[in-house]
Amino acid sequence: MIVSQDLEIPAGDSRMPAYLARPGSQGTFPAVIVLEGIYGFDDELRRITELLAGFGYVGLAINYFRRTHPALAEPFTPEGRARGEAAAAAVKREQARADVAAARDWLNEQPFVDTGHVGTWGFGFGGTIAFVSATLAGINAAVVFYGQSIASLMPSGEAAPLEDVKQIRAPLLLVFGGQDVLISHGDVDLITNTLEANHKKFEVQLYPNVGHSFFRATPDTHSTREAADAWDRVQAFFRKHLR
Repeated sequence: MIVSQDLEIPAGDSRMPAYLARPGSQGTFPAVIVLEGIYGFDDELRRITELLAGFGYVGLAINYFRRTHPALAEPFTPEGRARGEAAAAAVKREQARADVAAARDWLNEQPFVDTGHVGTWGFGFGGTIAFVSATLAGINAAVVFYGQSIASLMPSGEAAPLEDVKQIRAPLLLVFGGQDVLISHGDVDLITNTLEANHKKFEVQLYPNVGHSFFRATPDTHSTREAADAWDRVQAFFRKHLR
């Protein structure tokens, strides 16, 4: 059994919309901050958050688009992508870092959280924010699923997050699809080589036969072999670094 709810948590001088899902049993559990992609707070985001709760983690999805798009929830269509990309252009790196930090602090204050055991997991643009979150103290692991704009300019026009590689503190798991038209093999190589050159702890998994958003629950992608394997890798990574 899991317990879930929509809520708002303090973030600076305002409040941030969030979705919480956690095990219903007694005890304390590691926590994972879930970072939405450009489609926003949709059923897929809730699925991921509840997936974590079902396997013994506290999942907290946060709306880091809240300053300009507090109700972002776009359909998984080309039109929805276009509107989501416009929303992503308004997200500043330091604002997103501050929102993740606020979520980290809130989680560490909850009686059902194993204090000091907090990770992040992001998808698409949310994967980019997960990569950025690895520079924060108190983030113990960061999982990046097909994060675009890591090795290139962010949608806001800010410098590539990869340029902050020396500030990375947390181990990283980076997962990509070999058929992803949004992330080139050259980008994956650049990310890998830069992390290696700076002696960071990381794992990279490239699935040759899938594209962007392959983990998303759609008739074409849900329950594929790659999605199942990726979930196994996420669980192993979080067990290693959060338990």
